[in-house]
Amino acid sequence: MKKISLLTLGAALIAVPVLAAPGGDRNATLTRAEAQAKAADMFAKMDANKDGKLDAADRAAKHAEMQAKRFASLDANSDGSISKAEWDQHGAERAAKRAERKEKRAAAGEAGEGKRDHMRGHRGKRGGHGMRGGHGGWMKADADGDKAISQAEFQTAALARFDAADANKDGQVTPEERQAQRGEWRAKRGAAPAAPANP
Repeated sequence: MKKISLLTLGAALIAVPVLAAPGGDRNATLTRAEAQAKAADMFAKMDANKDGKLDAADRAAKHAEMQAKRFASLDANSDGSISKAEWDQHGAERAAKRAERKEKRAAAGEAGEGKRDHMRGHRGKRGGHGMRGGHGGWMKADADGDKAISQAEFQTAALARFDAADANKDGQVTPEERQAQRGEWRAKRGAAPAAPANP
């Protein structure tokens, strides 16, 4: 059970600071120093209780924080309870957002269909691409097997991801190398099931 807790803490997040493009610019090249800085920043954000390790306590703290934010978003008048009117308003807002997304997908045509098909395999699993692989990248980061990820272990795993993406070993990950790494991850996760052939 503890292993599952660590997996759900953020399996895929080790890859995020490493391969995310600087400033969100997909055409930017990422240096190893930038990847190391991003990993340190990500670790600090994930270490909710600031004890220098990522473990079940951080997961519980993050869950409590998310629950509090969710409650606050539903409690429109901040009276400490959620009335039927507030609940109904929330439902109406969600329905409106779903309808808006559906319209955007319809306007996008085939591109929207492909994206929806890709996401279908991850329904209900935020960040699911790193969690399905059992003890993938996240548990491998726990080098000493103590069921917690230290900052040093996190950095080591993050830089290993960077180095794996840096195909020509020049200390930089280009957009092309980033795309190639994503392709390898998708291949490892397994392609989405193909549509059945017509007889």
